[in-house]
Amino acid sequence: MDFRRTNRSSFPQWHNAPVGSFGDPAGRLLIVGLAPGLRGANRTGRPFTGDHAGVILYANLLRFGFARGRYGADPADGLQLVDCRITNAVRCVPPENRPLGAEVSHCRAFLGGELKTPPAPAVVLTLGGIAHGSVLRALGESLRRCPFAHGALYRTADGLLLAPSYHCSRYNLNTGRLTPAMFEAVFAAVRRALGAM
Repeated sequence: MDFRRTNRSSFPQWHNAPVGSFGDPAGRLLIVGLAPGLRGANRTGRPFTGDHAGVILYANLLRFGFARGRYGADPADGLQLVDCRITNAVRCVPPENRPLGAEVSHCRAFLGGELKTPPAPAVVLTLGGIAHGSVLRALGESLRRCPFAHGALYRTADGLLLAPSYHCSRYNLNTGRLTPAMFEAVFAAVRRALGAM
């Protein structure tokens, strides 16, 4: 909490508050990230907006028809999501981009609402292990039955398709854990799955 108070004092013009979801409330695709980035969504108030992760995420949303317009790293850029919504497992920026377990647990009620409020999504793309685990817990699903594995596709007990991916963070891209081709392949699989529904 002290970290967020300091940010509000240091950057009073920033959003510096919980970041809600962005996109089509009836979208069949729900993307779940980790948490707002300090100079990204914490600054702009829109998920994945203003940081490096947003550049690759929104480029793929545009490429695969889940967005239209132009991504300008600003909530006023006019970008619209199509059949897609984006949220985070944690709604407030955590210190050093590492949320505590208590933060993840506390925010799970909000995530559960995103997952279960009608119309519920048909596909959930989880970005990273924490987001993946939080989605499973919110759904009452077993991590053992659906372990995090980049590029896997799981069908939950209630018919939801779960698609885990490494997070599109600058760190993962710079280290090669995630390549642009790997990320595109996940979106291609999601697009195919939605096309078959």
